[in-house]
Amino acid sequence: MIRYYVTDRRQGDIIVFARRAIDDGVHMIQVREKDLPAKQLFEIVSQIRDLAGKSNTKVLVNDRVDIAVTASVGVHLPSNGLPAERVRPLVQVLGVSTHSVEEAIQAEKAGADFVVFGPVFETPGKTPAGLDTLRRVVAALRLPVLAIGGVTMANAAQILDCGAAGIAGIRLFQTSG
Repeated sequence: MIRYYVTDRRQGDIIVFARRAIDDGVHMIQVREKDLPAKQLFEIVSQIRDLAGKSNTKVLVNDRVDIAVTASVGVHLPSNGLPAERVRPLVQVLGVSTHSVEEAIQAEKAGADFVVFGPVFETPGKTPAGLDTLRRVVAALRLPVLAIGGVTMANAAQILDCGAAGIAGIRLFQTSG
């Protein structure tokens, strides 16, 4: 099962969370700090990249191809972000957020390495797509699909039963303890 940690510094120290996630063998960390100026975001991405060091954890930055290229990390595009087919040649790892079967198919055609689909379950302010839609997305793609949105270790088995390659989340990895 692929585990994909999405950062949110409003919920605590993401460097501490990232270190713990790397030590726990998380597969990917998406630095998703949309409101930071480029220099500060680059410093955080570089610090997490350096923490990942020789581990198998890949680091991606949300929606900032310039920082991804400069810091030698991957990029994760939001569904309304830059065209994935234009970004693909510039980065080593490309993930795309999707919210429908059609968006997921388009991301695969554009060269994404994986998609993050959701929200699958209830999450504040968003309507869940549900497990049936997740199944349809998985069936339509050849690349890995990670589920996000209300994901917990308790419902992870349901996600995997749908054929998803893994789980993604913020709170899932940022619990203190």
